[in-house]
Amino acid sequence: MDMRVAAYAVVTDDAGRILLARWTEGRRLAWTMPGGGLEPGEAPEDAVRRELREETGYSVKVGELLGIHSRVIPASQRVHKADEPLHTLRIVYRATVTGGRLRFEVGGSTDMAEWFSRKAVAELQRVKLVDIALRMAGVF
Repeated sequence: MDMRVAAYAVVTDDAGRILLARWTEGRRLAWTMPGGGLEPGEAPEDAVRRELREETGYSVKVGELLGIHSRVIPASQRVHKADEPLHTLRIVYRATVTGGRLRFEVGGSTDMAEWFSRKAVAELQRVKLVDIALRMAGVF
């Protein structure tokens, strides 16, 4: 079984909007939480700061650990063809923007980032992680 450990952040602004990134890998475009996989030897807090900067252009202060979500994806349902299932561990933090400005990632797994109201998030094509993370944060 393959394993992937990733760190994500729930980032909100003063208006209560939620920062999401649009995921472009796989079978469909869908909005997701900003974040991604840990590099070998990288701390989860460092990974989420790096990924947020890459995907959104923002520097963030990582706050409380909201939770860890574990999921096993059968080989037949994996985005990239594989012979083995994938065990994903997704570490979710709260984070606050401390600098930078919104910009889009080039050449990565996301192609844009945007702020959404809670109502707008509910109407988006999104991955399940969005609902999971927002429930952890008490937002949904």
